[in-house]
Amino acid sequence: MKLAVIAANGQAGKAIVEEAVKRGHEVTAIVRSENKSQAESIIKKDLFELTKDDLTGFDAVISAFGAYTPDTLPLHSKSIELFNQLLAGTQTRFLVVGGSGSFYIDETKTTRLLDTSDFPEEFKPLAKAQADELDLLRTKNNLNWTFVSPAVDFIPDGEKTGNYILAGEIFTTNEKGISQISYADYAIGLVDELEKGHHIKECISLLEK
Repeated sequence: MKLAVIAANGQAGKAIVEEAVKRGHEVTAIVRSENKSQAESIIKKDLFELTKDDLTGFDAVISAFGAYTPDTLPLHSKSIELFNQLLAGTQTRFLVVGGSGSFYIDETKTTRLLDTSDFPEEFKPLAKAQADELDLLRTKNNLNWTFVSPAVDFIPDGEKTGNYILAGEIFTTNEKGISQISYADYAIGLVDELEKGHHIKECISLLEK
């Protein structure tokens, strides 16, 4: 498959590129500076300067874009509007590296993790921005999106086990009662999802077995 990875220099982006390249996919890194990933092809551009021509011909576009300061958090939703303009009505899949704050805590889907009293205050602004991003995606009926949320504890240098649990948007833990996953195992799960082509217009989550 021909894949484009946005923010391929970030930790999640690099892990996704590495996994996809290892499986023989043709990967293009879309980065603002010198490419630090294993992708052989590069588009050196700010994501908000991308055009339809830049993304033509890809089977899937994966956004590992993240913004973390109060003034940049709205860029999460702004990026969704942009990708909808560039990809809506095409066959290209659009996968977003999501966040765990939008998990629902019960089957009624009324309360999200970020709305609970136990959710750390310092993470709420980012979690809210990512939840808004998901809400916006749900309105994009002509975009083949999938929101891929990592477990609550997303571990940059965690072990690569090759084993993970694929869950939905209800908060899920493994048999040990833990919600965590390494970047490497998350990348395996995301590329598996790409190859299988399931869960179009759905939010899924990945956690360690």
